[in-house]
Amino acid sequence: MTTRTAIIGLGVMGRRMAEHMALHPYFTVQAMWDPDPVSCKLAREMVPDAELAANAEAAIASADLVYLACPPVPRKAYALNAAAAGKAVFLEKPLGVDVVESRDLVSKVAAFGVPAAVNFTQAAGPALSEVAAAAHSSALGELLGSDIIVTYGAWPREWQKAADWLRFRAEGGMTREVISHFLFFSERILGPLELVWARADFPAQTDFCETHVAARLVSASGVPVTIMGSVGGAQPDRQEVTIKGSKASRRISDFYRNAASSGGPFEQLHEEYADPRAVSLKAQLDDLGLMMAGQPHRLATLDEALRVQVLVEAILANGDIS
Repeated sequence: MTTRTAIIGLGVMGRRMAEHMALHPYFTVQAMWDPDPVSCKLAREMVPDAELAANAEAAIASADLVYLACPPVPRKAYALNAAAAGKAVFLEKPLGVDVVESRDLVSKVAAFGVPAAVNFTQAAGPALSEVAAAAHSSALGELLGSDIIVTYGAWPREWQKAADWLRFRAEGGMTREVISHFLFFSERILGPLELVWARADFPAQTDFCETHVAARLVSASGVPVTIMGSVGGAQPDRQEVTIKGSKASRRISDFYRNAASSGGPFEQLHEEYADPRAVSLKAQLDDLGLMMAGQPHRLATLDEALRVQVLVEAILANGDIS
C-alpha cells in the first residue's frame, strides 16, 4: 500500500514534490490545495489524478501524510490541524520565523505522537552521508570547522520570483532559505552550534529581506563555523559549505556537488547527476517512506529544525538571542 499524501502549498516546492511523489512507489498524491488558482492548475497538470481540494482542511482530512509547502507563518496551524487528526507531517523549512511559536509547535506535535520531519533536502542525500562517514572515520583527521559561503546576483533568484514573500523580511531571505540548509549540514557533522556574533544588513526599504550577512558560531568543542552571504553584482550563484579537517576537507556546492581536497585543488568525487534535484528528492522520499513505516531515517527532526531556526533568527537580529 502507498501513503496517501496531501500537499498544502503548490508553489515551486509543492509542485516539485507532487511530481516526484507521483513517481515514487511509497506515495500517492491524494489531494492538493493552494489559494492561488494558477498554482493549482500547474500542479494538476503534473499530477492529474490528484484531487484539488476545496480547502486545506479537506485536503488534510483525506490523507495519511500532510506535506506543508506553504509560506512559514501559516504552517503551524496546518501542522497542528493535521497532527491533531493523527496525520503524519512533513514540513518545508524554515520551521517558522517566530521562535516562541515554533517551540510551541514542536512541543504540541510531539504530544500528539505523530511521525514528523522537516525537509532539509540534504538530510538523506549522498553528499551528507559521505561527508558524515568521512568525518566519523579517520579520513578527514581532526575536524577544524565549517565555512558557509552564499552569494547571489539577485534575490529572489529568477525561478523563485513567483513566491513573492521570499523578498520580504517577515518570512523570506537567503539566510532562512539557503544558509539554514548549510547550518543543518554543519550541525549534523560538528554537533549543536552556538552563535558568537552576527551582522545582517538590510536595504533602505525596511520590509525587504537582508542583502548581506556575516556570522561566527562555535560547536560545543569550540570548533568554529563562519558564514558569509551577499546579494548583488553581476555574478553566478555561489552556495557552498566546506567541512574542514586536518587531513582532508569536503566542499559541497549547490547542495549536491561533493568535492575533496587534501591541500590541493578541490576535486569532485562523482560525475555530474543528470537531474540532481531528482536524486535528492528520491533520497528524501525513500527516508520519508521509512519514517511512515516506523523505521529509522535520516530526515531532519523538528528539534533539529528548531535549533537551526533559533540560530537563523538570531543572525537576522544581529546576534540578539533573547
